[in-house]
Amino acid sequence: MNGTISIEEKKETREKVAKPLLWIGMVSMSMLFAGLTSAYVVSQGKGNWITFDLPQTFYISTAIIMVSSVTMNWVLASAKKNNHKNVQLGALITLVLGLSFVISQFAGWGILHESKIFYTGKNSNNAGSFLYLLTFLHLVHMLGGFASLSVVWVNSLRKKYNAENLLGIKLCAIFWHFLDVLWIYLFLFLLFVR
Repeated sequence: MNGTISIEEKKETREKVAKPLLWIGMVSMSMLFAGLTSAYVVSQGKGNWITFDLPQTFYISTAIIMVSSVTMNWVLASAKKNNHKNVQLGALITLVLGLSFVISQFAGWGILHESKIFYTGKNSNNAGSFLYLLTFLHLVHMLGGFASLSVVWVNSLRKKYNAENLLGIKLCAIFWHFLDVLWIYLFLFLLFVR
C-alpha cells in the first residue's frame, strides 16, 4: 500500500457522504413545511379565516412541475445509456419547465393580489398570508433545485456524465423529485384544508 486513494474509492466515498447529506437536508425542509402547515391548521381553528379559490395558474404550475419530474427521469435514463445529446436536451427542458413553474407561481400571486388577497397589511388575512408564505418558501427551495440542475446542464455540455458517472444527476434528480412532491403536498393541502 502506497497510501494513495484510488479513483474508485474516491467515488464511493463521495457517494456515501453526498446522499445522506442530501437526505438530511430534505428531512429538515420537510419538517419546516410540516411545522408551517400545522401552524396553518391551528391558525385556521382560531376563526377570522377567509376562504378563496386557488388561482388557476397553481393548477397549471402543478402540471408543469410533474412533467419536469418526467424529463428529469429522462435525463438520468439517458446518462445511463451514455446518450449525451438527450442528457443535455433533457436537462435544458427541465430547466425551462422549472422556470415556467416559477413564472406561473408569480402569475398566481398577481391573481391573488387582484382578488384582494394580501400577504400583509390592514386588508390581509391569515389565510392569504399562509398561502403566500408557503408558496414563497417553496420557491426559495426551488433555487437550490435550479442551482443543481444548472450544474447538471453545464456538466452535460462537457459530456461529464455517463453510465459510470451518475452521482451528480442522481443527486439532482432526488432533490428535484423532492421539490415536486413537496409542491404537490402543498397544493393539495391548500386546496382541501380551508
